[in-house]
Amino acid sequence: MNMKSMWRTLLLALPLMLLVGCSEPGKVDQGRVIKYDEATKTFTMIRDKANDTQNPDYTYLPPVSYQMPADPNEIGPLPKAGGRMKIDNKKNQITIFDPATQNFKTIDFVMVDYKENIDKNHPLVYDKEADKAKKFPVVDKEKKTVTIYSGRQKTLSVIQLPEEYFSMPDSTWDAGDEARVYYKEEGKALRFMNISKTNIFKK
Repeated sequence: MNMKSMWRTLLLALPLMLLVGCSEPGKVDQGRVIKYDEATKTFTMIRDKANDTQNPDYTYLPPVSYQMPADPNEIGPLPKAGGRMKIDNKKNQITIFDPATQNFKTIDFVMVDYKENIDKNHPLVYDKEADKAKKFPVVDKEKKTVTIYSGRQKTLSVIQLPEEYFSMPDSTWDAGDEARVYYKEEGKALRFMNISKTNIFKK
């Protein structure tokens, strides 16, 4: 079985395994990555309480950390970390994870520009000539704005924030990759899937 087939099988089969049991019982955890340490091969994520990739609920605290699997064949694409948990373009609020307080912070912003129905291939977010996605978020410290693309919501927002927040790293405004792990021992993943970077339907 090739790597892509293995991860497709894992994603589809694990929920069923938990319900009916299996010869080697384990647990599945899922969340958004807020930190990845390449040196120690560990990652930290905010658990998705809803366990639903289409309507996630990233409100679980404290964050949970895992060691990457010892077997490199059980590791999918490495995760991108980010601090953005949610952007609400109707309420003009963004929720981030603040490492300093180890808690969530909801910040009111001023909407400068807003566009809907922006899919991943739209010219505003995809460079056709270079054949790659444009880099977001775009932080402009002079204008005190951050341009955020949400692939799930298909929205492109330019928001203005209070000056105090521009001392934080740009990754604060980025959404970390969604990850799923299979484990038996707390904190030690046996399998790691980067849901954000794995197309289970692509052959």
